[in-house]
Amino acid sequence: MQSEQYGQSDAYSLFVYGIRSQVTRDYYLRRLKIFFNFIDLLPNDNIEDRCNYFALRGIKDPNWAFNVIIKFLQFQKERVEREEITGATLRKFLKSIKLFCEMCDIPITWKKITGGLPKMRRHADDRAPNMEEIRKILEYPDRRIKAIVYTMASSEMRLGAWDYLRWKHIVPLINTGDIVAAKVTVYSGDDEEYISFITPEAYYELEKWMTFRKDSGEVINENSCIMRQLWDTKK
Repeated sequence: MQSEQYGQSDAYSLFVYGIRSQVTRDYYLRRLKIFFNFIDLLPNDNIEDRCNYFALRGIKDPNWAFNVIIKFLQFQKERVEREEITGATLRKFLKSIKLFCEMCDIPITWKKITGGLPKMRRHADDRAPNMEEIRKILEYPDRRIKAIVYTMASSEMRLGAWDYLRWKHIVPLINTGDIVAAKVTVYSGDDEEYISFITPEAYYELEKWMTFRKDSGEVINENSCIMRQLWDTKK
């Protein structure tokens, strides 16, 4: 299906224009896709056409747009109550949908929507693994596992940060000739960007992993992703 069928709306372009960084744009689009999937909006079409169709229909029928947003957020609200996600995650869904509607001039009474949202919690119903559990994880036969576990245990960054972490974002800190830690720029260029640190052991494991890839023939530079899929080393 082509976007021309939906009229002159270019909602997708307006939406991405309203987002300043690549990292944030990817996250917003991912949440928007989850919303569109939930309401079964053109499931076989690309994201551009789905955005354009929703905008055109929402402008013509704001009550429809309001109702499907409420239905989706109610579903996510129930997930919060079951402690499957946090209130902060729910509000991130809302933030993505709200920006989309505002950029496309879809009239929604947001005060009615936000009034029913639960209060945010900063954590889900989980806990950090203990030392025995970490040792067990490290037994998994994957060349990447030590680099991943050591980095996440010392930096406390979220799982999604790996998607955007590049080699240039990890800088070793040297004192009297020894690496004493490494600085990690998480979500670089995004509104959520922050600095964390990892142990020397974590940095050495990352360095060993990058060296292995280089020795295997991969071109490694400062923009190389830290993590990637494995490959058949025999070939």
